Amino acid sequence: MASAVLSEVPRTHEARPADEEPLYEIVDGQQVDLPPMSAYATWIASRLNHRLGPFVEAHGLGTVVAEMLFVLDAEQNLRRRPDVAFVSARRWPLNRALPEAGDWEVVPDVAIEVVSPSDEFSDVVSKVGEYFDHGVRRVWVIVPEQRQVYLYASPTRVTVLTSGDTLSDDETFPGFSLPLTGIFTRETASPPHE
Repeated sequence: MASAVLSEVPRTHEARPADEEPLYEIVDGQQVDLPPMSAYATWIASRLNHRLGPFVEAHGLGTVVAEMLFVLDAEQNLRRRPDVAFVSARRWPLNRALPEAGDWEVVPDVAIEVVSPSDEFSDVVSKVGEYFDHGVRRVWVIVPEQRQVYLYASPTRVTVLTSGDTLSDDETFPGFSLPLTGIFTRETASPPHE
């Protein structure tokens, strides 16, 4: 059976419905509304969440969440919302309940940001440094337009992967590997011939 690969991504941005509250972060105690993610960036974040989450759960490593608001610094009232994040069982034991209300008062081990065309490069770079300043161990920045993934081990130590590479991090996710072609492209079955 032949398959088709998604090769072009629409460049349009749809506004959120009027009755839907925008996603936001808190920076220096002020609410900052996040611009809507593009359809392609949202799709990539969802795929990564669906690939990483089951692996983490099956190996008892911790918890993977999407668009969770984390309290990085309660004193400065800094709350960030990575597109996908991983919290290890060391930082939040698996048998400990998640908060039923409010934001999650834990710093994630891994913060993953998927860059949309509406994102400013300088904001993304600042956020990477901020994550490390507050105890995040790894930051992954996914740039869909270039089909690249920047794996930060520190603000100055970065590995760049392209769509032909395989994503892995044995220190954080022992045994996990994901060919990036599975993140950047979608294979779909062709309609049956009559």
